Amino acid sequence: MSDQDLSEVRRHMDRLAADGIDVVRVTYPDLIGTDRARDVLLEELPRAVEHGLAFCRAVYHTSPQGDVVPVSGGLDAGLPDICVRPDLTTLVALPWEPGVAACLADVVDPATGAPAPESPRDLLRSVLARCEEHGLSPVVGPELEYFLCDRDPSGGWRRYGADPGVVYTAGLRADPDNHLLRTLRHVRSLGLGVLSGNHEFDGGQFEINLLHSEALSAADRAFRFKAAIKELARREGRLATFMAKPFNDAGGSGFHLHLSCTGPEDRNAFDDPSGAHGLSDTARHAVAGVLAHAPALAALLNPTINSYKRFGPDTLAPWLIDWGMDNRSAMVRIPPERGSGTRLELRLGDASANPYLAIAATAAAALLGDLAGEEPPAPLEGYGYDTAKAAVLPTDLSAALDALEADTDLADLLGKDFTSSYLSYKRNEVERFQRHVTDWEFTEYAYHL
Repeated sequence: MSDQDLSEVRRHMDRLAADGIDVVRVTYPDLIGTDRARDVLLEELPRAVEHGLAFCRAVYHTSPQGDVVPVSGGLDAGLPDICVRPDLTTLVALPWEPGVAACLADVVDPATGAPAPESPRDLLRSVLARCEEHGLSPVVGPELEYFLCDRDPSGGWRRYGADPGVVYTAGLRADPDNHLLRTLRHVRSLGLGVLSGNHEFDGGQFEINLLHSEALSAADRAFRFKAAIKELARREGRLATFMAKPFNDAGGSGFHLHLSCTGPEDRNAFDDPSGAHGLSDTARHAVAGVLAHAPALAALLNPTINSYKRFGPDTLAPWLIDWGMDNRSAMVRIPPERGSGTRLELRLGDASANPYLAIAATAAAALLGDLAGEEPPAPLEGYGYDTAKAAVLPTDLSAALDALEADTDLADLLGKDFTSSYLSYKRNEVERFQRHVTDWEFTEYAYHL
């Protein structure tokens, strides 16, 4: 580490110490978008920056239940290291944990010095670099929904504040313990660009909106937002889940992405008052690209077995490949704003998606559409969900993974090493589920058969 770099680290340390902070939590996303981390004592920060923190590469291949999935480069290679270095430009104090600041990290393969193939943050960087080569800088606004749960005295979890009919409200009627107010104030302190929040459609469901920004910042903020929401719920003895559809008697939680691009002179490249629907050629080609690659996108934006239980008629979760003008029953909605606000809203994703992978895949599909230069079909008119008018998305995770593998253009843009690792990891998930006996099966069959 150069003297200049060391001086910069010392500057951060002095600032943190003055604020009473003596621990830095170094965090990075795994393949499924959950946070992996290590707490570093403040006086050891220079060592962590210079040499990095060693983690086992198989952390990317570890299931939510702690099983190491056999993905190339992990078990077969003897469980080698990755090197995780703090990104001190992302330092922020944790308002709910006195004395602790957190930062994101950069992840490299110590054998090559290159980014780790499975690193979601670096995957997004590589896609954005390709976009920049073609004069486009993606801008993203994330919208995330989640369910808050209380412990059920009989075991398990039940929805918090499950009264029906409190759709798009705020205050005690929908939120008797003021969860939303406390949460908004905490996450505001993290500098995540939080705009507003409200109770969502179903009991115990909330949505908090984040500002739009350049794509990497949007992914960083969405990742940190999800981690913060879950941590704040834990402090209250509750569970906040971004699972796609956690309850049979309720709808699912979405992860909608608002996407535009800036071009030359920082103008919105999607806006053209003289173009069809007020959209530029770039915007229409981007829509066409998202539609063309939608089956493969589902593997990354609907990444779990549970994801596909969110889909279906009258769910307002898109299960057909279509687009429309200010039409929430379409997979791609074009909001009514034009000028600097011109954008597309991809409504495909669910809240379980890894923000980095979801944004990288969407930007990649839009870029491929722009390069192909094709026009989308006529936009949807009226209420959607008519299979005579549009193709159906994959109906389960296995079919979506097959679509991703078959979509060689998208897979090449995302990177063959990443795509291979992701497919192996997720196919193992499908295999484990197919062997698992569910509660539904026991209830359906055990007494009568």
